[in-house]
Amino acid sequence: MVNEKPNRYENLPIPTYEEATSSRPTPAQSHLRVGEASSDAERQGLLGRNDAETRGLWGSRLNGYQPPTVESARSSLEGENFLPSSAGTSPRSSDEGLRREMVEMEVLDPIDGTMGSSTIRNQISKRITSLTNTLSSIHLPFQFRFPSFNWIRSRLPENRIAVWVNVGRFIALIFVLLLVYALFVSDIFPVGRTGTGQTYDPESVRSFVQGQVDENRIRDYLERLTAYDHVAGTEGDYVLAKWVEELFAAAKLEKVELKEYQVYLNYPRASGRRVAIIQPPEMAWEARLEEESVYDNPDTYQKQSLVFHGHSRAGNVTGPLVYANYGSRDDFKELADRGVDVKGTIALVRYYGTQGDRALKVKAAELAGAVGCIIYSDPIEDGFRRGDAWPTGRWMPSDGVQRGAVSLMSWIVGDVLTPGWASTKDAKRVSKEENPGLVNIPSLPLAWRDAQKLLQVLKSHGHKVPADWVGGVPDVEEWWSGDQTSPIVHLLNLQDEEEKQPIWNVLGRITGLEQKEKRIIVGNHRDAWCFGGSDPGSGTAVLLEVVRIFGELVKLGWRPLRSIIFANWDGEEYNLIGSTEWVEDNLQDLRQNAMSYLNLDAAITGSELRVSGSPLFQRALLHVLDRTTDPTSNQTLRSIWDENGSQIRGLGSGSDYVAFQDIAGTSSLDMSFSGPGFPYHSCYDNFEWMKKFGDPDFQYHKVLAQVLSLLILELADRQVLPYDFKAYAFTVKGYVNDLEAYAKEKGALVKGGVFNVEPLQKAADQFIRNAKVFQDWEQEWSDVVYGSGGFESNVLTQHRIMANFETHLLDLEEGGGLPGREQFKHVIFAPQAWSAYDACYFPAIRDALDEGNWSLAQSQLEKAVAILNKATDKLLH
Repeated sequence: MVNEKPNRYENLPIPTYEEATSSRPTPAQSHLRVGEASSDAERQGLLGRNDAETRGLWGSRLNGYQPPTVESARSSLEGENFLPSSAGTSPRSSDEGLRREMVEMEVLDPIDGTMGSSTIRNQISKRITSLTNTLSSIHLPFQFRFPSFNWIRSRLPENRIAVWVNVGRFIALIFVLLLVYALFVSDIFPVGRTGTGQTYDPESVRSFVQGQVDENRIRDYLERLTAYDHVAGTEGDYVLAKWVEELFAAAKLEKVELKEYQVYLNYPRASGRRVAIIQPPEMAWEARLEEESVYDNPDTYQKQSLVFHGHSRAGNVTGPLVYANYGSRDDFKELADRGVDVKGTIALVRYYGTQGDRALKVKAAELAGAVGCIIYSDPIEDGFRRGDAWPTGRWMPSDGVQRGAVSLMSWIVGDVLTPGWASTKDAKRVSKEENPGLVNIPSLPLAWRDAQKLLQVLKSHGHKVPADWVGGVPDVEEWWSGDQTSPIVHLLNLQDEEEKQPIWNVLGRITGLEQKEKRIIVGNHRDAWCFGGSDPGSGTAVLLEVVRIFGELVKLGWRPLRSIIFANWDGEEYNLIGSTEWVEDNLQDLRQNAMSYLNLDAAITGSELRVSGSPLFQRALLHVLDRTTDPTSNQTLRSIWDENGSQIRGLGSGSDYVAFQDIAGTSSLDMSFSGPGFPYHSCYDNFEWMKKFGDPDFQYHKVLAQVLSLLILELADRQVLPYDFKAYAFTVKGYVNDLEAYAKEKGALVKGGVFNVEPLQKAADQFIRNAKVFQDWEQEWSDVVYGSGGFESNVLTQHRIMANFETHLLDLEEGGGLPGREQFKHVIFAPQAWSAYDACYFPAIRDALDEGNWSLAQSQLEKAVAILNKATDKLLH
């Protein structure tokens, strides 16, 4: 239970924009470099001072988690130079070429030094001229003559003729307007760039976005993003949210908003955590817990976040120490098989390995009977055993600690108190006690520096461990399992818990011209466990540059065919909260209208391109990789992709795509340039690490921004969505073959048994046949439309915008979804119950196979067959 003493975490009153900004800087002040504070910033209410004003704004947390000291959330965008200039690094030749091409196509007016009302008048005039030409081209099958009204004119008094002439003109104008309205409403003239025959040159637009990416600007974004820590819901997080909101507005995105949700979060208390050996007395020892200062001379803002587990259970427990390798269920079973009783113990496990999800390590320890769990970073996985450690190398140093959440995201994703619905202020909430999304024993992360002592004192207790259980911690003479006779360890985890802690998503959009209700969503999360150099800062910096570039396109008059939504999520590190709550808040609309979701997270840690997602994106991705170049080898990314035999990988549950792909049925893709390792979830993951080891010249940031920008254009601005249904069908066939092998391994495929994969094999084969027919239709569309001068029938239009295939793969019947995890609806993609980070296909069937329940596995297979057949049939009907 949580300590209810007076140091309890108080609700954070969130300031208004005026309170946050206090006083808007002058234009001169807005030209300060990133990280510089103006004199008025020193007076801001959000500066982290230990005075009464600050305590009143953010609440007093004596001995508790202290939010970072940060810059004020002042507006810093009143001028063009809100970031340092990079003159000469971003030539405008492509910009000028795009404008010249648009002028030639009469999409834009020539620049004559002014862009005022004359431009608007010229554009209106062109549209009227285009309409006149269109109307004049209509040849009616009969000749119509208006009757002569000269006899009326001869009978009117001379002084009334002018009045009646004006009345007649007004009536004629109304008639023409009504006629034009009727023509467009009746769809005689399809609305959109294709319908009017007016198109942008796609190649010019692609060249523009590719040439505009500025690595120096991305570098400056990242430096600003990592200036202070920004755990979800804290002051640093809020200030960065306001800054991102300003950048979205400066890019002229529409409907820019700071969307707040109120969710369950926990924060550590400075004096409320302890790992210590307390018995026998001669072995008494206490872990240091915190990382050393990652900066030699930290400035006022560079305060490091405390070491803790997000969504951990509060507790004060003692017990003998037991070492359980990677903390998988099989590891605990092996201990039991060796006669080691885990009941009442403190389990010590290491990160990674056979159980990659830290939450499931804690859950496995809980189910085995342990009363607490310590997870340490072993150097054989992410330290000096892999290469040089910081500061001379990229790997985690001895004091480095991997923070992270231990909420059970493979069972409940998003806010664990509002599973399946949005966590708005007045939403109903379930209890956190016995919550299926939370573990029930306390846990803490530890550096190998501290774990070393714990491993050493286990000698001669229990059994010597197998060779594959031996880690890389130095000076551990022998590795033993421990048992009930092991030294007694005290694990203390007192924390502040808030059930309605505000978090803030930032969103903005560009409205499409032809299919404005259809949208491509591009997202990345902002919150970090500390400074977040790679995770998520590299992804956020790339996203901000892409937003700026598309803002430049909008200023040139460009609009995509379909709408684009840019999103900067909050609370991802705890349990993918911000993105999931937004999806649940807009679920039906997304299922109907969301076409694709593109995600960035820890976007840059090296130079190897990794792409995970729906196979639908294969054709679009390869098209983009053909246009982009690896900055080291100077080869195209496509040639490297092919040489390495790379494929789009499956999605696990590690980032914000989960709610889109698995709940909303929105085809999703995640991209990154990855390296061999980095100081994951540690304060050593900062701007300095990125400059020294991650991407010193920010060239891979640049090429990823190019890839993302071009992929957005592929999805938002091609007449036919470049979905690769044939690739999807053949990939699903491979998934079915893998499932059959998995079932055989589990012993489910016995002669005369109840489990039979054959119906799913047949459904996959039918998918392949239907996908080929559907994909052949694209050429037919091109022949018909471009052969008729750019016009298409409404039937073709409806066929062309058929893009919600993944939605048809959701189990939406009453009570549908994965058994026991009904929040997840996709029958092909969802996290496996006990393998959350790993990609998993047909998860409901696999879950049943894992439990040895062959009849449940068969019923889930039959449901998958029915849903897959129905979805693939819609490709043709």
